[in-house]
Amino acid sequence: MNNDTLTFKADRNAVLKDFLINECHVSKRLLTKLKQTENGITVNGVHTRVIDRISAGDTVELKISDSGFLEGNPELKVPKAFENESFVVYDKPVGMPVHPSIKHQGDTLGNCFAADYPSLKFRPVNRLDRDTSGLCVVAKSAYAAALLQNGIEKTYFAVVQGNLTGEGVIDLPIARECDSIIKRVVREDGQRAVTRYRAIRGNGRFTLLEIKLETGRTHQIRVHFSHIGYPLAGDDLYGGDTLYINNQALHCGEMLIDFPDSDEKIRVCSELREDMKKLLEMEN
Repeated sequence: MNNDTLTFKADRNAVLKDFLINECHVSKRLLTKLKQTENGITVNGVHTRVIDRISAGDTVELKISDSGFLEGNPELKVPKAFENESFVVYDKPVGMPVHPSIKHQGDTLGNCFAADYPSLKFRPVNRLDRDTSGLCVVAKSAYAAALLQNGIEKTYFAVVQGNLTGEGVIDLPIARECDSIIKRVVREDGQRAVTRYRAIRGNGRFTLLEIKLETGRTHQIRVHFSHIGYPLAGDDLYGGDTLYINNQALHCGEMLIDFPDSDEKIRVCSELREDMKKLLEMEN
């Protein structure tokens, strides 16, 4: 069991709950977890209810308990696109899972993080499919993870088959396909899913798109573009051709991170993969 202890000094009189949410940026989810932890919230060393009032000068401590550390694999070397004391942004290669699974033990981004930071629990803030490359944020504490939860604007780049022009919005619900634990489909009884896209350039055979998501459904980009007749190149699960590329042409290439400790939004970029570039360089 590992404990993160965060300490704050109150600068005014306030209800403890208001101080934690408004001044310390503690999420309601984390607040619930702290309330369930023995001595999770103390003021001047004394366990305190969140409905109680605190005074200017009081010392507020939060004790966040964690378990479940991964085994590190020092042979894994994943580039870091950005890092500060609160989080790291990895530039994940295609083919690497984020989380360990039955089929993947020791070869994941989590195992890489565990080798880089053996005393920290693996807390990915955004998740990418194994064959989707690009930027993946990992928080270095539960507190940082809570702060980052709704503070990241992601831009994806995809190469789809066909000549798609202009820009648009795909607003179609997505559900799990019957009898499949992996595949998703557009279906009326699914969860609402909204994808915004803009065509950047194409060669008649393939088109490079800039994509922003308003929702975060499983396989959302892959399902939406397959449904409208423009599957991602290399995505054989959703109708993409693997003749010229053997994994989905999808890359998380840009992030704007709004973090309270930073004076301005942090912009992080990752260059488009070479195999995706080659598709766009092909003659029609």
